[in-house]
Amino acid sequence: MSNNKAYKEIAPRLRGIRDAVDMTTTQLAEKVGVEPSLVEKYESGEHEIPVSYLMDVAHVCGVDLTVLISGNESHLTNYALVRKGKGFSVDRRKDYDYKNLASTFVGRRMEPFMIEVPAKKPEDMNFTTHRGQEFIYVLEGKLELRLDDSILILEAGDSLYFDSNTPHAMRGLDEKSARMLDVIL
Repeated sequence: MSNNKAYKEIAPRLRGIRDAVDMTTTQLAEKVGVEPSLVEKYESGEHEIPVSYLMDVAHVCGVDLTVLISGNESHLTNYALVRKGKGFSVDRRKDYDYKNLASTFVGRRMEPFMIEVPAKKPEDMNFTTHRGQEFIYVLEGKLELRLDDSILILEAGDSLYFDSNTPHAMRGLDEKSARMLDVIL
């Protein structure tokens, strides 16, 4: 699925869920901490939708993140097994390759992802913020992670726990991708 197609498929679910909980774009914007124009932009299906925004909307509207991304309900309540190299691809962001590792589990309290972070130039890094906390464990490669004004270099086996409200951006180093486990709470 191309990224544009993913945006077009996710956007109507965003609008539908907002309508189902009887919220205006202004009310939703206030609850997730963005401008109303940004809510409208994401609901248009023409723009990249950050996973952090989807998580915030899911939380505010009381729905599972899987519903917003795939349109399908989660269904397992006891465990969710994901085999090596699998996981639900979150094909909605050009910066990173996300695979959700618990998309079938109902009532998740965290969102675990396997993320492939490509090499890029420092000026091409995109900062993001979102509610909650985040834990990163580097599996392969070398990762540059910027937290506000701090530049951290993480290698395989290194981990970092941080407040996700801190502006953060990542890139693979040495002209190679880095692979990491990312858990968002």
